[in-house]
Amino acid sequence: MKSYRKELWFETPTRLAFINITPQVEAALAESGVREGLCLVNAMHISASVFINDDERGLHQDFARWLEELAPHEPLRQWRHNDTGEDNADAHLKRQVMGREVVVAVTKGKLDFGPWEQIFYGEFDGRRRKRVLIKIIGE
Repeated sequence: MKSYRKELWFETPTRLAFINITPQVEAALAESGVREGLCLVNAMHISASVFINDDERGLHQDFARWLEELAPHEPLRQWRHNDTGEDNADAHLKRQVMGREVVVAVTKGKLDFGPWEQIFYGEFDGRRRKRVLIKIIGE
């Protein structure tokens, strides 16, 4: 069995961003040489996410609005986590809703997606460097 590991690094200029990372994951899969197996992609930070959905701008705007309604950034004093001097309690909550990681089957050297599926990095407390892990195992 083969095993391959790669890190992607991001630093978004905004607090919240959704980045389609499917091309980078597909490139890592090609580099791995794995034809049949599994591909794990996970955010290595507690205020960021990796998720699968459609690459449609309106949907991403809906995510942003919905997440802000669920866990608004302000007022900062509404969240006990911010009592520590942080200002990112909402980002931790948004990450919890959107998820930490995805696993995609690899079939015949390709990510085995359903219709419209793409992999996204979700940033909820941007403006600093964060990483995503890609781990591929198989034959």
